[in-house]
Amino acid sequence: MESLPLRRTEAQIMVNEFIRSVYNWMAIGLALTGFVAFYVANSESMLKLIYGNRLIFFGLIIGELALVFTISSRVHKMQASTATALFVLYAALNGATLSVIFLIYTKSSITSVFFICAATFVACSIYGMTTKRDLTSLGGFMAMGLIGIIIASVVNLFVRSSGMSIIISYIGVFVFVGLTAYDTQKLKTMALSQPEGLGAGVIRKGAILGALSLYLDFINLFLMLLRIFGSRE
Repeated sequence: MESLPLRRTEAQIMVNEFIRSVYNWMAIGLALTGFVAFYVANSESMLKLIYGNRLIFFGLIIGELALVFTISSRVHKMQASTATALFVLYAALNGATLSVIFLIYTKSSITSVFFICAATFVACSIYGMTTKRDLTSLGGFMAMGLIGIIIASVVNLFVRSSGMSIIISYIGVFVFVGLTAYDTQKLKTMALSQPEGLGAGVIRKGAILGALSLYLDFINLFLMLLRIFGSRE
């Protein structure tokens, strides 16, 4: 009779440690992205290197997409240290390509939008962690919305409509708010379903994969909010 509550307590500790690890790695990724973006934006030589050469710029974009695909599809086949290194590399490359926001928007609006995004993200994460409702159907709906956003954004590259850009941004906020709640609940389910005796490396890889999902949700939500509320230089 005494072992059951004890095992439940141990399981809860494992879940809490896993979730904490996910958010710690997500925070590390965001901090690194912000540092690299600020550094590049204040370095004339780096700006010329990245934005003065389309080959390098689009090479970085392709590299980022390749890293996301590699981590998402092959994380279970690689070493935990490799998964961690790829995530850190992706966060750094993303910071380099996002440095342009410091040239387009005022620093004060970037700061205020960041805090708005952080508060929104935390609220959605708490909802996803505590709700009893199954958000699986919501996740599927938001995934379809994300595909629509990508298609509309590609079309708008040629149309260059400011009105369409704002509409995409508002829809994007709605989509990434939903995805944040869904991904948080998925992480909780993943943590609860982990069998006992998993090695530290396996747990680390799961945490990196979860951190990548939440990192992408946060970054995209931030960019959508910045398009809506950001003040341009």
